[in-house]
Amino acid sequence: MKGYDLEKAARCGEASYIWRAGQERRLQMMIEAAGNCLCGDVLENGCGVGLYLTHLAETANTIVGLEYDFERAQQAGNAGRTFSNVAVVCAAGEGLPFPDGDFDLILSHEVLEHVQDDRAAVSEMIRVLKPGGRIVVFVPNRGYPFETHGMYWHGSYRSGNIPLINYLPDHIRNNLAPHARVYTFSDLEELFEGQPVRYINRKVIFGGYDNLVARWPKVGSVLRAILQGLEQTPLEFFGLSHFWSVEKI
Repeated sequence: MKGYDLEKAARCGEASYIWRAGQERRLQMMIEAAGNCLCGDVLENGCGVGLYLTHLAETANTIVGLEYDFERAQQAGNAGRTFSNVAVVCAAGEGLPFPDGDFDLILSHEVLEHVQDDRAAVSEMIRVLKPGGRIVVFVPNRGYPFETHGMYWHGSYRSGNIPLINYLPDHIRNNLAPHARVYTFSDLEELFEGQPVRYINRKVIFGGYDNLVARWPKVGSVLRAILQGLEQTPLEFFGLSHFWSVEKI
């Protein structure tokens, strides 16, 4: 695709550029999981181009967007200029440039799978969180039948939803998709093991499937309703993402 950086998309993930039903649903889930913490000082750890950042700015006391990619950090900074309580920092999640106990709420939306050291990134989020503060995390679920980050084949990156890769043994799956992790329930639990947190919410969710709805409105809407309804059943195992919230104790 001309003008599109596939390597960056593979390395850093794809930011949300358009606000649609899927983004709105996740925003409402974040708000509900955050509770009163959203009214305090907020960090969006991996803010992309700032789409969620600007939607949260009206509620937060202050909100900082942290983004590793400089170009995206610039875009997020431009998006947040209309809000006096928004700041954007370009830095890595494994070394947050903030003092201990600085934030009431930290949001990490589909970011941990891309960092170099996810355990260090989780530890850093907990370090800069105030006691009683919360972290809200979305990460890819290994049970989902498609790898949404594409794959590498004979040294070349192929984008798109690749079926069944995540069901392969680790050494094969990670060779095909070394650029993005996927998590089982126990994988994610291990990241928080030994940390001073308690779990508020742990579930698996399906996607918004906005592209399907846009292309085939009736069929797409029915399919979305059916799949999201499975979140209340054991078939949530096949959902797109883990959605967890934890509180620092």
